[in-house]
Amino acid sequence: MRIFAAAMGLFMLASSAFALDAEGKVANVDPEKLTITLDNGQTYKLPSEMDVSAIEPGMSVILAYREVDDGVKQITDMLLPE
Repeated sequence: MRIFAAAMGLFMLASSAFALDAEGKVANVDPEKLTITLDNGQTYKLPSEMDVSAIEPGMSVILAYREVDDGVKQITDMLLPE
Protein backbone atom coordinates (compact mmCIF):
# COMPACT_ATOMS: atom_id res chain seq x y z
CA MET A 1 0.00 0.00 0.00
CA ARG A 2 2.92 2.34 0.66
CA ILE A 3 4.11 1.88 -2.93
CA PHE A 4 0.63 2.80 -4.15
CA ALA A 5 0.57 5.89 -1.92
CA ALA A 6 4.00 6.94 -3.14
CA ALA A 7 2.98 6.41 -6.77
CA MET A 8 -0.20 8.42 -6.22
CA GLY A 9 1.83 11.20 -4.63
CA LEU A 10 4.13 11.32 -7.63
CA PHE A 11 1.15 11.26 -9.98
CA MET A 12 -0.45 14.15 -8.14
CA LEU A 13 2.78 16.14 -8.28
CA ALA A 14 3.19 15.42 -11.99
CA SER A 15 -0.40 16.37 -12.73
CA SER A 16 -0.31 19.54 -10.61
CA ALA A 17 0.10 21.63 -13.75
CA PHE A 18 -3.34 20.46 -14.79
CA ALA A 19 -5.09 20.10 -11.45
CA LEU A 20 -5.33 21.65 -8.04
CA ASP A 21 -5.16 19.65 -4.84
CA ALA A 22 -6.71 19.65 -1.41
CA GLU A 23 -6.60 17.50 1.67
CA GLY A 24 -8.56 17.17 4.84
CA LYS A 25 -11.22 15.17 6.59
CA VAL A 26 -14.58 14.44 5.01
CA ALA A 27 -17.26 16.40 6.86
CA ASN A 28 -20.24 15.39 4.69
CA VAL A 29 -21.10 13.04 1.83
CA ASP A 30 -24.10 13.69 -0.41
CA PRO A 31 -24.70 10.56 -2.52
CA GLU A 32 -27.58 12.15 -4.45
CA LYS A 33 -25.53 15.16 -5.59
CA LEU A 34 -22.30 13.09 -5.76
CA THR A 35 -20.44 15.60 -3.59
CA ILE A 36 -18.24 15.58 -0.55
CA THR A 37 -17.54 18.49 1.76
CA LEU A 38 -14.25 18.64 3.62
CA ASP A 39 -13.66 20.09 7.06
CA ASN A 40 -12.40 23.28 5.35
CA GLY A 41 -15.99 23.91 4.16
CA GLN A 42 -15.19 23.36 0.48
CA THR A 43 -17.44 21.05 -1.56
CA TYR A 44 -16.09 18.83 -4.34
CA LYS A 45 -17.95 16.91 -7.06
CA LEU A 46 -17.25 13.19 -7.30
CA PRO A 47 -16.92 11.37 -10.62
CA SER A 48 -20.13 9.58 -11.60
CA GLU A 49 -18.40 6.17 -11.50
CA MET A 50 -17.21 6.66 -7.92
CA ASP A 51 -18.51 4.26 -5.28
CA VAL A 52 -19.81 6.84 -2.80
CA SER A 53 -20.39 4.18 -0.15
CA ALA A 54 -16.59 3.87 0.22
CA ILE A 55 -16.39 7.44 1.59
CA GLU A 56 -17.48 8.23 5.13
CA PRO A 57 -17.40 11.37 7.29
CA GLY A 58 -14.21 11.56 9.31
CA MET A 59 -12.03 9.91 6.65
CA SER A 60 -8.85 11.71 5.64
CA VAL A 61 -8.56 12.30 1.90
CA ILE A 62 -6.18 13.87 -0.57
CA LEU A 63 -7.88 15.18 -3.71
CA ALA A 64 -6.78 16.32 -7.12
CA TYR A 65 -9.44 18.42 -8.79
CA ARG A 66 -10.07 20.94 -11.52
CA GLU A 67 -12.45 23.86 -11.49
CA VAL A 68 -15.17 23.61 -14.13
CA ASP A 69 -18.21 25.71 -15.02
CA ASP A 70 -19.75 27.81 -12.24
CA GLY A 71 -16.85 27.18 -9.86
CA VAL A 72 -17.61 23.46 -9.42
CA LYS A 73 -14.57 21.60 -8.14
CA GLN A 74 -14.57 18.30 -10.07
CA ILE A 75 -12.46 15.59 -8.44
CA THR A 76 -10.06 13.99 -10.91
CA ASP A 77 -8.25 11.73 -8.45
CA MET A 78 -8.62 10.78 -4.80
CA LEU A 79 -6.34 9.08 -2.31
CA LEU A 80 -7.67 7.65 0.92
CA PRO A 81 -4.55 7.44 3.14
CA GLU A 82 -4.30 4.71 5.72
